[in-house]
Amino acid sequence: MAGPGDRYTQDVLTTDWRAPKLGRTVEVDVEPEMVLEDATTGFCGAVVAIERDLVVLEDRRGARRSYPYGPGFWLEGKPVAIRRPKAAPAAGPARTASGSIAVRNSRARVARASRIYVEGRHDAELIEKVWGDDLRIEGVAVEYLEGVDDLAAVVAEFRPEPRRRLGVLVDHLVPGSKESRIAEEVARGPYGAHVLVVGHPFVDIWAAVRPERVGLDRWPDIPRQTSWKHGICAALGWPHDEQADIARAWKQILGTVRDFRDLEPALLGRVEHLIDFVTVDAD
Repeated sequence: MAGPGDRYTQDVLTTDWRAPKLGRTVEVDVEPEMVLEDATTGFCGAVVAIERDLVVLEDRRGARRSYPYGPGFWLEGKPVAIRRPKAAPAAGPARTASGSIAVRNSRARVARASRIYVEGRHDAELIEKVWGDDLRIEGVAVEYLEGVDDLAAVVAEFRPEPRRRLGVLVDHLVPGSKESRIAEEVARGPYGAHVLVVGHPFVDIWAAVRPERVGLDRWPDIPRQTSWKHGICAALGWPHDEQADIARAWKQILGTVRDFRDLEPALLGRVEHLIDFVTVDAD
């Protein structure tokens, strides 16, 4: 019989001798704002979106990554396998990214004759991301102009009328600018009563996104002789030699926008004004 000091007295097979030091992986339901770390890459972020097949994490600098449900995460220093939670009754009415009350089980309306024009592709993509649900309910299409130098001719070709209104969102619409002179020309023209030209004060639509979404306290001042987009990319340390670099930079900025709260108020009011203008008395 083994003595009291026998190191084989305890049967190691009666314990979980294979258990890792930090514990075994356990399943947890994903919750908003839960902070998870990807065990493979070390990316750490809070849960900002819980989708059907993916969970989206956002780190403190606003970078986002999407992951499938399953193992491979750390939660408070413990290994976990994340799973999509069972649907729970909503605490209040669902809202769209613009803050409007969502209309459930609704189909997109047939497009109205009225339109909203914006200067470029980036403007259109930002408006679609935040106001897309609202615009589909209202049946309003958004198109882009690639600049406003020929806006008077575009308006004349569109031929607005009471039930065929035109709203235009212009970049850098400030007193004395080229854009303000063009807007005044359209307002004085034969279609002025059925056209609304509004603008935001930003040099570029990128600056309508709150700078903290990309880790800045404020958007930097870019010298006149430098392309604003290229200057912003340089300030952020992002590649900017080719147009493809600029396109990737915009996708990264757009990806940080969750809803209207990530945009500057100077843009929000202008877009809401345009939507009201092109939908009033349209039925």
